[in-house]
Amino acid sequence: MSSMSSPYRIIAVCTGNICRSPMAELMLTEALATAGLAGDAIVDSAGTTAYEAGRPIDPRAARKLAAHQLSSDRHVAREWRPEWFHQRHLILALDVDHYGWLRASAPDGEALARVRMLRSFDPAVAARDLLDQGIEDPWYGGHADFDVTWDLIRGAIPGIVDHVRAELRQRNQPEQQVRSIS
Repeated sequence: MSSMSSPYRIIAVCTGNICRSPMAELMLTEALATAGLAGDAIVDSAGTTAYEAGRPIDPRAARKLAAHQLSSDRHVAREWRPEWFHQRHLILALDVDHYGWLRASAPDGEALARVRMLRSFDPAVAARDLLDQGIEDPWYGGHADFDVTWDLIRGAIPGIVDHVRAELRQRNQPEQQVRSIS
């Protein structure tokens, strides 16, 4: 599916942009490419804070991604910028604190509607409370915590890909002409 308009833009957001959000970015980028949507959808990531800005991905996240042939060596952490509320079509929060922060920071209803929990796309937890949809920060743990993060993100990816396909289909539908009967 090739879109004549600008690409559908997605951003994954966590705290420092060195663990969860870059994992989601790279995993989703690969899934969209596999689905044939690489040119139609673009994914990036950011952190709600500048704590880690300018730093590379956490080595444990990089190791987990590399085990699945996903390279993270170009990743550089960055802080969220307010203009992205209107430059991204889908804003994926990795945990409830990011979700709350993004919603509180949204400048208007249009931006607010773009903010979703990443795991709200996982049918196993989509109907649950937001607190059950979060992905805890693996930075405080060990390698097993990065395995859990991988699995939780992976569970949401098919739903996100389906969402992107639907959004692109809707964008590419010709405008319906309205006829007057008078």
